[in-house]
Amino acid sequence: MGRYAELYDSWKRDPEGFWMKAAEAIDWFDKPSRALDDGRKPIYHWFADGVANTCWNAVDRHVSAGHGARAAIIHDSPITGTKRTITYAELQEEVARLGGALEARGVGKGDRVLIYMPMIPEAAIAMLACARIGAIHSVVFGGFAAHELAVRIDDAKPKAVLTASCGIEPGRVIAYKPLVDGAIAQAAHKPDFVVIRQRPQAQAPLIEGRDVDWAEFVADAPFAECAPVGGAEPLYILYTSGTTGQPKGVVRHSGGHMVALAWTMKAIYDIGAGEVFWAASDVGWVVGHSYIVYAPLIVGATTVIFEGKPVGTPDAGVFWRVIEEHKVKALFTAPTALRAIKRDDPEAKLMAGYDLSGLKTLFLAGERADPDTIVWAQKALGVPVIDHWWQTETGWAIAANPVGVELLPVKLGSPTVAMPGYDVVILDEAGELAAPKTLGAIAVRLPLPPGALPTLWNAEERFKSSYLAHYPGFYETGDAGMIDEDGYLYIMARTDDVINVAGHRLSTGAMEEVLASHPDVAECAVIGAADSLKGQQPVGLLCLNTGCDRPHDEIVRECVKLVRDQIGPVAAFKTAIVVDRLPKTRSGKILRGAMVKMADGQEVKVPATIDDPAILEEIRAAMQGVGLARAVS
Repeated sequence: MGRYAELYDSWKRDPEGFWMKAAEAIDWFDKPSRALDDGRKPIYHWFADGVANTCWNAVDRHVSAGHGARAAIIHDSPITGTKRTITYAELQEEVARLGGALEARGVGKGDRVLIYMPMIPEAAIAMLACARIGAIHSVVFGGFAAHELAVRIDDAKPKAVLTASCGIEPGRVIAYKPLVDGAIAQAAHKPDFVVIRQRPQAQAPLIEGRDVDWAEFVADAPFAECAPVGGAEPLYILYTSGTTGQPKGVVRHSGGHMVALAWTMKAIYDIGAGEVFWAASDVGWVVGHSYIVYAPLIVGATTVIFEGKPVGTPDAGVFWRVIEEHKVKALFTAPTALRAIKRDDPEAKLMAGYDLSGLKTLFLAGERADPDTIVWAQKALGVPVIDHWWQTETGWAIAANPVGVELLPVKLGSPTVAMPGYDVVILDEAGELAAPKTLGAIAVRLPLPPGALPTLWNAEERFKSSYLAHYPGFYETGDAGMIDEDGYLYIMARTDDVINVAGHRLSTGAMEEVLASHPDVAECAVIGAADSLKGQQPVGLLCLNTGCDRPHDEIVRECVKLVRDQIGPVAAFKTAIVVDRLPKTRSGKILRGAMVKMADGQEVKVPATIDDPAILEEIRAAMQGVGLARAVS
């Protein structure tokens, strides 16, 4: 039995003992007497009688232990041409001052604070300051439209909003203040005050009596102490898009969050104190919460906050520059970022000028990692490329390759195996356990582990109906996949992305893998369009590598043949369209649902998270060229 199998087996035999041992990595004001409180099934709480403070564990305890001079945050902003290193002692000072300023204005334990920030250190400082005083933060991705911000203000009812004057994208400055003002005007709930971090690229006008300049706000503020917070009290709310249009406020409890994240940093990412970890995401997403801010700091590591893009700031070599310059040991990014780099630099020529010997592992998550991208990165970097799978709701990896425990063999297309805490099963449409290698709904046997969502903000019934009702006794992930004979999990598609072609249930993800293997294809998506004869027909959208000058119809013919050869005629794959780019969210997820509606001639509501709405019209025009997206009903 290998080390991973022993570990997973030890958790299954004694989950209580496993998590109580993991909890020893945390500084508790009052130690928990037990791990799981299951008195209100199917609502579970972890470390409910423990008392601690997340900010103390992420900042102060390292300073107290004599590590105040160690780098806590490296801010690298190729967009503004600036870099800054903040030590743990400096971080403690800034966080405590901001916490003190918030307390002086009446913000206390349990109050909500909305944070709407670009990728600057103050975003992390704001989160930690809330954690310090026991306030509940809700971070909204910077640049979200005013209406979406207003919806979240009305749901969370924040006492304060912390924001910046602007965010900066390549070639443009996005003024945040008009968006914040517009959101507060639309919202029924009115925050007491707004704190604005003025950036030199755009100064925001202040509304007298409500708005405060960040620098003035903290200038003479008292030093806040770390408030005692119960293990089952909320640390934050993070909104994720809901199918009804009303976003779901995922709640993260304080105690289990600390325990789970501390455990993962060593077991999954093999990162310890003083080592540099870079999650190339945004603080507005769950990856940013867990692995830019909290997890690296809880274990005393150094985290990189990057304000830039994988290409265009200035080129497809910027990730390699950051890794060399800041001695990054592990990089965590989305497959879409790698595909963008691969598209601009398919032969990885820009990598050659950098010393990447310090990089030990590349982790991918956020969407399915197609095997072609993984193989490209493996060859170019010469390090393990680890796909792992998790969700906003879980807060950390459901399935991963636990590098710090035992590097398991990589199987392309699989995020490897379930982590301790997750009893993952595949269920058929009747809710019965599916046979190995059979496509079905991926579910997790309850209880979910520490760090996963215990409920939704002010919406317990919605939590039950969204996640627990369909398969009693299980958490429904909403993803479809299978488990092979070795216990490796394969995430094939969102449940909604499994298409039915003439009675055959087919995974769009499997077709995407085949298309991505074509040498001229940089990125692709497969959707199911309505078909009067077969129910649905698969349609491929292809983005080609930069510099590819071959005739598009030739590439399309080759792609159709590839799918026919590798999946079979059953896929009925006959239509592929070459497009310049795919519609995505700002976090890099492809908007397949919007494209399905468009292909079927239905009205498409532009998602609030879309990176560039103009792409949808480009896709519509391309679809109309092959007879799709005809009439909006």
